[in-house]
Amino acid sequence: AVEAILFLDMINIRYLTGFAGSEGALLIGQEEATLLIDGRYATQARQEAHGVKVFEYQDRIDGIVAVILEDGSKTVGFEAQAISYDTYTRLKNRLKGTKLRPVSDEISTIRAIKGEREIAAIRKAAEISSGALTSVYDFIRPGVRERDLAVDLEFKMRHNGAEGVSFATIVASGTNSALPHAAPSSRKIEDGDVVVIDCGAVYGGYHSDETCTFAVGQANDRQKEVYRLVKEAHDRARDTVRAGVPCSVVDRAARTCIEDRGLGAYFPHGTGHGVGLAIHEAPRIAAKSKGALEAGMVVTIEPGVYIPDIWGIRIEDTVLVKEDGCEVLTKIVKDFIILT
Repeated sequence: AVEAILFLDMINIRYLTGFAGSEGALLIGQEEATLLIDGRYATQARQEAHGVKVFEYQDRIDGIVAVILEDGSKTVGFEAQAISYDTYTRLKNRLKGTKLRPVSDEISTIRAIKGEREIAAIRKAAEISSGALTSVYDFIRPGVRERDLAVDLEFKMRHNGAEGVSFATIVASGTNSALPHAAPSSRKIEDGDVVVIDCGAVYGGYHSDETCTFAVGQANDRQKEVYRLVKEAHDRARDTVRAGVPCSVVDRAARTCIEDRGLGAYFPHGTGHGVGLAIHEAPRIAAKSKGALEAGMVVTIEPGVYIPDIWGIRIEDTVLVKEDGCEVLTKIVKDFIILT
């Protein structure tokens, strides 16, 4: 057991306090919670943070030490993944009478279940992203560079109200589409290409995530066949989603579908992940995932098949877990669209 918890992950700090700055710390102590910031964020912290005392420091380590000593806790938990070895060592050397204990496992899912306000923000982010993607369909044509299409799509998301993009937009055409996380390049789209576009918007701090795969000009029989397979895997996994279902079972629904057609080796990643204030957060939907889905979680369903040096196909939706199923928050229907 711990008497206090030190948070250094700024996403968790935003979740717990409302403070959206880029540096600080939070101690949830025995009697009160204290948000630690430097002078750059003094006004912002007092405007945004709620339910906490604001402590302004000149030096971050000095500030953390002072607040912990004032709190009087003898055992303080901390987020292991959010602290450097240097910071940990300096705190340990200064807090001789205090035991520091990692508690990452215990707090890794604190953001997993979303409230009504959070769901509304994700729904709006998905609406912005889907709308922006459909608005650039005419730009997905031979001769257009992947990089230019990505820039146009990101501009449309911001123009439509996004605070930013969830991640660097993926536009991958031809053989590049066989790379699950390809970066947009100077390659020009060609007739007959498969084009994978993976994008998301940020609204109110919350992210969306959606992937569509298109064919440009024409699609051959093999492309149509694999698209139908990935769509079937996506639909099976989506239809498995409901409260109480183990995350590994959702992954298995998609993976078995692809493995049964002999393409399991070309599906190298998990079926999905949680989405919220971070683009990747709990829960993880993969073969070795522990735990089960709960109502209020928001997760992606994103199976894919990637044939090296040829092309790849991925289909992704963001869904809200409910007691009796799920609601698809992303807006684009996942039929195979051939853009001519």
